[in-house]
Amino acid sequence: MVPFQSTIIIVIVFIIILFSSAVRILREYERGVVFRLGRLVGGDGVRGPGLILLIPFIDKMVKVSLRTVVLDVPPQDVITQDNVSIKVNAVVYFRVMEPQKAIVQVENYLLATSQLSQTTLRSVLGQSELDDILSQREKINHRLQQIIDAQTGPWGVKVTNVEVKQIDLPQEMQRAMARQAEAERERRSKVISAEGEFQASQRLADAAQILANQPSALTLRYLQTLVEISSEHNTTTIFPVPIDIMKPFLNREGQNSNT
Repeated sequence: MVPFQSTIIIVIVFIIILFSSAVRILREYERGVVFRLGRLVGGDGVRGPGLILLIPFIDKMVKVSLRTVVLDVPPQDVITQDNVSIKVNAVVYFRVMEPQKAIVQVENYLLATSQLSQTTLRSVLGQSELDDILSQREKINHRLQQIIDAQTGPWGVKVTNVEVKQIDLPQEMQRAMARQAEAERERRSKVISAEGEFQASQRLADAAQILANQPSALTLRYLQTLVEISSEHNTTTIFPVPIDIMKPFLNREGQNSNT
């Protein structure tokens, strides 16, 4: 009786093992690449999501996540085209679009994408000047994304975005750039000041021409100045004398000097 019970237990355990190896449940963001005796099943071999039935000991399944992967590219030492040594790191966003290619065409698509991103980052930034890297980062990001995506396409991987996160400059380069920025600010300040002086001189020339053509305007300006002086509450008493009264004396003096 005991051997019979042991046989039943062994059979039940064997059935449980077979059932656990034959049934798989994949989440919504997961796909399974099924191999039957080493070959893809049904052409592409992709199954899921949901309940997946496999033939025990014959079918093998590899799970692949379709979610976007955020890959942090470690800092890379780069020498720019103008011979400046910098350290740059970046982040790459990609996702698997064709699971069968990601499993069959490359051994480890995560490692391969990481290594490709590092080499591409060094290559592209090494062909650019420092000013372009600092001022045209969006253009460089787009170029990196295009190059990496073109090379990961045969692996079934789609690179959606590449962002250069941080650029570390040498201390002497930072000081040189600070001096350059300060000189540029001083240049702009001098240009603005000279432009203001030029505009003020133009206005003064226009005012002098108007006053020369309209003597009454000069009288009004003279009286306005007297009012402004008297409003300062000083002890000086000012008696305004119309300029027209002084004209005969000025004309007579001019005639005497001519004779």
